[in-house]
Amino acid sequence: MVRTVVAGLDGSAESLAAVEWAAREANMRGLPLKLVHVWEPVPEPIAQAPLLGAETQQHWTERIPREAADGVRLRHPGVDVTVEQLSGTPRDVLARAAKDAELLVLGSRGLSGIGGFLLGSVGQAVVAQTERPVVLVRAGEQAADEHTMDPSGIPSAASPFRPVLLGLDTDSPHDTVIEFAFDAAVRRESGLRVVHGWNPPPYYAYGLPTDLGLHEELAKQQVAALAEALRPWRQKFPTVEVVEQSRYGSAANHLVDASHEASLVVVGRRIRRSPFGTHIGPVTHAVLHHATAPVAVVAHD
Repeated sequence: MVRTVVAGLDGSAESLAAVEWAAREANMRGLPLKLVHVWEPVPEPIAQAPLLGAETQQHWTERIPREAADGVRLRHPGVDVTVEQLSGTPRDVLARAAKDAELLVLGSRGLSGIGGFLLGSVGQAVVAQTERPVVLVRAGEQAADEHTMDPSGIPSAASPFRPVLLGLDTDSPHDTVIEFAFDAAVRRESGLRVVHGWNPPPYYAYGLPTDLGLHEELAKQQVAALAEALRPWRQKFPTVEVVEQSRYGSAANHLVDASHEASLVVVGRRIRRSPFGTHIGPVTHAVLHHATAPVAVVAHD
């Protein structure tokens, strides 16, 4: 079965940006694109209210997905686009839609109130529930934003891609996350920037301000660990230019800063099958909220 790129659609600027990003990605991968529009039913008395009457429901359930699909077909004639309209709780419907997808693309924020479903809490819940890669895209994201400036200093989608940015934990590097990042760089014919943030063990912390030699030794160990984690992947993807950066301090802060010059940020999420709460990890949580580039969250065991 051919997997598809799936994009969640609710009519907000964020979801429309996600649809456009998904169309570009589907074209890059040579895969079909499915737009999933979710309508969450409301109680009958509310549904008949002036602001939520039959005309409004028809607008949300028919016009928005139809116009979005028509726009994608016009801008990306080589992409096979289908629309699926589903009813239910958005986070559950989208998580189910992602199961057979190559990846799921969502807007990072959406409308408030009954009309929108890609609220921060819902988006986080979908990320935490699905085991397929999820990409989150902010409103206003343009193709040119992912590329370097042209020779005259003007943003252009015709210029080379900015590098893909990978956040890597050397204590538990996971093949699924690393391979996704290298594959993304190959598809974009771009470089890969790998950022690793580290802090000393608690029992070292008090000695660091006065023991510069100890700090330097720890830094060398972290650089060596990063190089060792990436060594087999450099061999597997010899055409990808890799820049390794092991930095003291918060990994989340370093990734957010580096996202300004990235075409895509790739982070991992450990799969936890607890029925209670959502779990995406503090670094991934911070990157999702503050990175300026699209963020791919890749689940792993």
